[in-house]
Amino acid sequence: MEENQQGEQQEMEQAIQPIVEMGSSTIRTGRGTVHVLTIVGQIEGHQLLPPTSKSTKYEHVMPLLAMVEESEEVDGLLVLLNTVGGDIEAGLGIAELIASMSKPTVSLVLGGGHSIGVPLAVSAKRSFIAPSAAMTIHPVRLNGLVIGVPQTFYYFERIQERILQFVTANSSIKRETFTKLMLQTGELAADVGSVIYGEEAVEEGVNERSGGLSDARSCLRGVSYRELTPGGLYCVLLLVGVGG
Repeated sequence: MEENQQGEQQEMEQAIQPIVEMGSSTIRTGRGTVHVLTIVGQIEGHQLLPPTSKSTKYEHVMPLLAMVEESEEVDGLLVLLNTVGGDIEAGLGIAELIASMSKPTVSLVLGGGHSIGVPLAVSAKRSFIAPSAAMTIHPVRLNGLVIGVPQTFYYFERIQERILQFVTANSSIKRETFTKLMLQTGELAADVGSVIYGEEAVEEGVNERSGGLSDARSCLRGVSYRELTPGGLYCVLLLVGVGG
């Protein structure tokens, strides 16, 4: 009896350890195996963030996504994302990996998917957004020292073009509409850009439909959008957060 309890405790500790270290876990049910990955706080790029900040390191997420893609045991990926944005290239790198995965993917925006969270939201094959959720769309920004030469502004323009191309290629929003939302003035207190919510995001074409966790679960179990991969599980991307 005592040995069984010790065995169960060890199994529980083994299941909890990845959550503590990486914010990820693998859930096995009769319907299949789903790997759960949590992306929280600010997406950290090449520069380290202060230890008091919640952050997700892209060098942890990228190999983990590659492992999930190659794993024969994992049927789907559930990404829980609570982000205010972060490093542009790191976020785009993660979004590109999700978009290029052969396994089915579905995104669900809860609370907020701001800044670089927008490309992450549309990187999935199917995207949902909660009615109360928000997404902040704004131009590329940079904190710190900037060299005031034409090449700097050209560099910003090129990065912004990469985001435009990715978002429009992975969603149904028109380029002109996304550009207008990105450059709109008078809505954000200290910035240029727009905040769109639930149904508005669906109407603009960023997300495909409004929904919640039950809709995501339906996709995860292959009830809805079964035409993607019959009998397969789905990758659900949950975006939760506030900020810009």
